[in-house]
Amino acid sequence: MLTVSNLALQYGKRILFEDVNLKFTKGNCYGVIGANGAGKSTFLKILSGEIDSTRGHTTIEPGNRMAVLKQNHFAFDEFDVLSTVIMGHKELYDIMTEKNAIYDNPDASEDDAMRAADLEGVFAEMNGWMAESDAGELLGNLGIVENMHSMQMKSLTGGQKVKVLLAQALFGNPDILLLDEPTNDLDAETANWLSNFLADYENIVIVVSHDRHFLDMVCTHIVDVDFQKIRMYSGNYTFWYESSQLMSKQMADKNKKTETKRAELMDFISRFSANASKAKQATSRKKALEKLNLDELRPSTRKYPFINFKPEREPGNEIFKCTNLAKRGLDGKLLFAKISFAFNKGDKVAIISRNATAVTAFFNVIAGELKQDTGSFEYGQTITRAYMPNDNSKFFQGAQDQDLVSWLRQFSKEKDESFIRGFLGRMLFSGEEVFKKSSVLSGGEKVRCMLSKTMLGSPNFLILDEPTNHLDLESITALNNAMTEFKGNLIFTSHDYTIMNTVANRIIEITPNGIVDQLMTFDEYIKNERIKQLRDALYGSLKPA
Repeated sequence: MLTVSNLALQYGKRILFEDVNLKFTKGNCYGVIGANGAGKSTFLKILSGEIDSTRGHTTIEPGNRMAVLKQNHFAFDEFDVLSTVIMGHKELYDIMTEKNAIYDNPDASEDDAMRAADLEGVFAEMNGWMAESDAGELLGNLGIVENMHSMQMKSLTGGQKVKVLLAQALFGNPDILLLDEPTNDLDAETANWLSNFLADYENIVIVVSHDRHFLDMVCTHIVDVDFQKIRMYSGNYTFWYESSQLMSKQMADKNKKTETKRAELMDFISRFSANASKAKQATSRKKALEKLNLDELRPSTRKYPFINFKPEREPGNEIFKCTNLAKRGLDGKLLFAKISFAFNKGDKVAIISRNATAVTAFFNVIAGELKQDTGSFEYGQTITRAYMPNDNSKFFQGAQDQDLVSWLRQFSKEKDESFIRGFLGRMLFSGEEVFKKSSVLSGGEKVRCMLSKTMLGSPNFLILDEPTNHLDLESITALNNAMTEFKGNLIFTSHDYTIMNTVANRIIEITPNGIVDQLMTFDEYIKNERIKQLRDALYGSLKPA
């Protein structure tokens, strides 16, 4: 058990949260949510002991071990991959290191030998002889193949390091597991494996994530950082979100009787419990919901931006087609090749690849930002397109001294300041915030600016490369709705499983040896064994460049 008592954190006059009293118990997974800057990651750092609270304390049950997903991707660069994973269990790793040092010392004394024998006993009790095989199995499940296990961490890519550090946190089944954005940089299959692993996990999991599908898959409880408080609710993210929306609606309707409100809530809980039947945690969730005190439910203070992509004209029958497109990276290796397909009317295409660089390169090519090596592509005459790149820095370079009104005005046909300010207001830049300099914008604020720019262009064809990066859950939800309701054509990629699954009606996977092109949902695509074999064959037949 992990207990939080009278916890508070304050920076000067700014209170992040206070009077926090929570109990985290074995067998449950707690999803920590809140607006950007509310203190989600800071709360995890207090739990892990990385930073101190202003008041209050946390208590871990004696004998319990805590593991934390490390955020410093360079901390283990001088160690091999397998050792890095085993370091997740510090006591075990220290024993292993000490006894091996004694064995490797030709001048070891008799006392040293006795010490090594004692260490061997403890090592065996901790199941240490299975450490390397257990670590290797975790790595394999996360997509780090065996020939990489002896490599130094510094030779891995950023995405591969994330997977190794995740394996490190999971290693040895810690009693308390703290994960801050664990699905970042994970491909869909790996994220799905992690979801299933955590759904079956028998100890305490506390996770911060912007991935709604992931939170729904693993969470038995939601821990909401809001109102300068931290409150715990039974159920997963969707239950929290829908109940919060219902409470907001009921509070706005002041004439509705209390009994009617309560009946609506009970009906909602009943329907939600029934719909959870396919989830691994369905039974425990239903029991938790049955014990729920309705008076504990509160509407959220968080706001949702208004995102609406409205095409100026309807696309014609000729939309987009590409023929035999290919591109190599700077290292000369093929990113993609033999890419040929055409858009149908109404298509919303999700592009995926096991190489994220290949997807970005493909989008840059079809947006005219990068020249393909071979092949061609063309848009129909009725098509007006807009591109939201993964890296938006060039749109803000040289504009550091511009305020948001001036920055957005350059992309608008309507130059009136009141129009621009109104537009920014709908994107949650209100009051004096519209005079912020672009040099001080956060990553999420820049993405909201780029979404504003895209909306002003009224395109009928959108190219979106990871549009949810840096966005909070509220903005992601608003964007999801806008993409679903968009009447034009759309080609995109995202790490947000829900967006991929609810928006796309067609999945195209690009590889160095061609494409897999299927008219189906993302969920159907990922879980289809026949398609998986086809995908593996396309990647497996790759010859060294």
